[in-house]
Amino acid sequence: MDETTTPTLARSALAGAAAATVWALQEPLDRRVFRSDYSDVALLGKLVTRGRAWPAVGLAIHAANGAVFGLALEVAARAARVPARRLAVPAALAEHLVLYPITILTDRHHPARGEPGVAPIARSPRAYAQATWRHVLFGWVLARLLPREVSPP
Repeated sequence: MDETTTPTLARSALAGAAAATVWALQEPLDRRVFRSDYSDVALLGKLVTRGRAWPAVGLAIHAANGAVFGLALEVAARAARVPARRLAVPAALAEHLVLYPITILTDRHHPARGEPGVAPIARSPRAYAQATWRHVLFGWVLARLLPREVSPP
């Protein structure tokens, strides 16, 4: 690793956190558009706390997840010698395809299942389309915020 690696990794993590925040901020709109009461912020926040702090907790966890994704994407892109910006949307959609099946567990075991924002989603075409949209948006925003390509080490 050279002297540009650490700042680039940090910027990639920040880009991921910012993209996840954009996702979270637009959730009220996509919940209306897709007519689905599914919220990742609610799902995460209400998993940790059922009190009034769940929105802030959910947003913090979601942003942290985005940061980890941005960082992992940068590392994978370097290993593949492909610009991370080019991989952002495909990687976000791949994550969606891999992780969506576990929603059956949240439908059955989430402590706040049935509450607003934690609607059953595993068998909902609307929720699936909504989650697809969210991942495309996340990847698109992430691609625009990622650091420009640096020379490979």
